[in-house]
Amino acid sequence: MTDLPAGKRVDSGSRFIKAPPHAIYRAHLDPQALAEWRPPEGMRCEILEFEPNEGGRFRMAFIYTAEHPVAGKTAEDRDVFEGRFAELVPDERIVEVVEFKSPDPAFAGKMSITTLLAAKPGGTEVTVLCENVPPGIRREDHLQGINSSLENLADFTEKASS
Repeated sequence: MTDLPAGKRVDSGSRFIKAPPHAIYRAHLDPQALAEWRPPEGMRCEILEFEPNEGGRFRMAFIYTAEHPVAGKTAEDRDVFEGRFAELVPDERIVEVVEFKSPDPAFAGKMSITTLLAAKPGGTEVTVLCENVPPGIRREDHLQGINSSLENLADFTEKASS
C-alpha cells in the first residue's frame, strides 16, 4: 500500500462478489468492461486512454447523466481524471494512482486506489482503499460512489460468471 503523510484522508468500501478473483481482475483491465461497471449511479464513463499494464497510463471522464444533473469538477457536466497502474498483482491487487483535473484545488490532486481481491468460498471479497482523497470530495458522496461501483462490479462479474 501507499505510505501517506499523517492526516491524509482514507475512504474505503468492501463487498463480497459471487465471482472468482480472476473475473474481477479482468474486469479492471478491460476498458469496455471498466466503462460499463466503474461509473457510480448517475454517471457514464468515456475511456480516453487505456494501457492495462503495470506502469501503463489511463485517462477517463465520468459524465453526469441528464437524470442526475450535478456540477462536474472538471467541466460543467464531467469529472476527468488520469493516472497510471502503479502495481498489478494478478487476481490479488491493483494499485492505481489517479490525478484529478480541476480548476478548484479542493478537488485536484493525486489519490491512490488500492483494490484487494481475497478469494473466499463461492466468490471474492473485494476491498477498495482510496488514500489521499481530495478534501473537496465529501466523504458521504465518495463512500456512496465506491459502494455504487462495487455493486456495479458485482452485477457485471456475477452475470459473466454464471
